[in-house]
Amino acid sequence: MYAAVQAGNTDALVIQHAPLVKRIAYHLMGRLPDTVQIDDLIQSGMLGLLEALKHYDAGQGASFDTYAGIRIRGAMLDELRRADWTPRSVHKKARMVAEAIHEVENHVCRDAKDTEVAGHMGIGLEEYRQILQDTVSCKTFSVEELIQGEDSVIDNIHASNQPEEQFIQQGFRQALAKAISDLPERERLVVSLYYDEELNLREIGQVLDVSESRVSQICSQAMLRLRARLADWLEGSDNAVST
Repeated sequence: MYAAVQAGNTDALVIQHAPLVKRIAYHLMGRLPDTVQIDDLIQSGMLGLLEALKHYDAGQGASFDTYAGIRIRGAMLDELRRADWTPRSVHKKARMVAEAIHEVENHVCRDAKDTEVAGHMGIGLEEYRQILQDTVSCKTFSVEELIQGEDSVIDNIHASNQPEEQFIQQGFRQALAKAISDLPERERLVVSLYYDEELNLREIGQVLDVSESRVSQICSQAMLRLRARLADWLEGSDNAVST
């Protein structure tokens, strides 16, 4: 079918897959502030779709929808990165939380509790949860960003063009999958409902019988916990590029 691109039928294929772009855009909007316009996401996603149509290779094994979904999300994240609304202070506090989780879990050898992380940071539980709430739409801490973001292990390894890159890429994906499976039960469930079932935060709140803001906090903590547990990969990816 995608040979049709070369035959000049790109417009027809774009129209056919436009609903995929809209679905991804509205799904991402569930975690973004009101300042982000859905039309901007859709426009950048359409550019990602065009890139997917241009570069798709059926011989690689992935279905087109899977491949296109990655390129579309990547294009949307690029647009969000260019217009990052998140104050530097929020990024800084989020990094502090990830570091605190990493240090606490290394010490107690189990999942770090909210109270333990807050205590390690020298702040109260309410202040800690407010940080989580503030970082809910902080682009740096999503699963997509771990795979496709500016500090992504996958993208950095691709940039290196080293023979071992595919091995390292596979290793990171396996490490990410294990890190997700090892999340505390409620965090793992929220991640699964959001990324696998594609429910928005309000719908997840209805499933768990908690408020949407509490879902936001759980989701943020899950992303920060993943960053803490993948710290060696994230810090070592720059070394892979320079090797």
